[in-house]
Amino acid sequence: MPSISPAPGNGTAKTGAARPASPTATAEPAVPSTARNRQFGWLLVITGIVGWLSSGALVLEKLEVLKNPGHTTICDINPWISCGDVMKTWQSSLFGFPNMFIGIVAFAVIISTGMGLLAEARFARWYWLGLQAGVTLGFIFVAWLWSQALYAIHILCPFCMIVWAAMIPLFVWTTVRNITQGVIRVPPGAAKILGDSGWIVTALLYVGVIATIFFAFIQVFIGTSGY
Repeated sequence: MPSISPAPGNGTAKTGAARPASPTATAEPAVPSTARNRQFGWLLVITGIVGWLSSGALVLEKLEVLKNPGHTTICDINPWISCGDVMKTWQSSLFGFPNMFIGIVAFAVIISTGMGLLAEARFARWYWLGLQAGVTLGFIFVAWLWSQALYAIHILCPFCMIVWAAMIPLFVWTTVRNITQGVIRVPPGAAKILGDSGWIVTALLYVGVIATIFFAFIQVFIGTSGY
C-alpha cells in the first residue's frame, strides 16, 4: 500500500516547523498607567475643571471689585488670606489684563484635550509639543505668582492656591506622558526613571509648596503676628 507520509525534508519540515511569534501591534506602550491615554485623559479633565472653576470664581470676583472697589470677596478672611487684596496688586494683571482670564482659556483647552482622549481621539506630535509648551509656561507663570504672593505681596489667595494645586500634577504628568510616549525624545533609561517617579515628583512639589507657605507665614501659624 503506498505510503502517505510526507517525504523527509519536505512536508515534515514545512508543517512541523514552529512559527515565530508575531509581535502584537496593539500592545499598550510600556508607560505608567497614569500616562496612558484614558487615565491621562481623566487627569486632564479633572485638573482642567478644578483650574477652570477656580479661574471662573476669580473672574466673577474681579468683576465685582471693578464695579465696586470696596467689594469684599468670598475669600477675604483676614489680612493674610484675601483674594481682594491680591487682585489690587500689579502682579494680578501682569499682561495688562487680569491673570484669571488666561486660566479661563488655558484650562478650557486642557478640558477639551482630556475629553478628546476619553473619546479615543489621537493627536499629532506637534499638538502634544504645543500642549507641553503651554503647560510648561503655565507652570512657570504659576510658580512666579506663588513666589510673589509669599515673598512680595505677603498675602495668600485661596482660589489662586487651588490653581497652583491643579497645575502641579498637570505639569508633571504631561511631561511624563510626552517623554514615555516618545513625544519628547530622551534616553530610555531617563524616560524609565521619570516614568517610575511621576507621583513622587508630584508629592515633593506639594510638600515644597506647603513648606514654603508655612515658613513664609510662620508668624501667623505660631500666633505671633498680633492678629
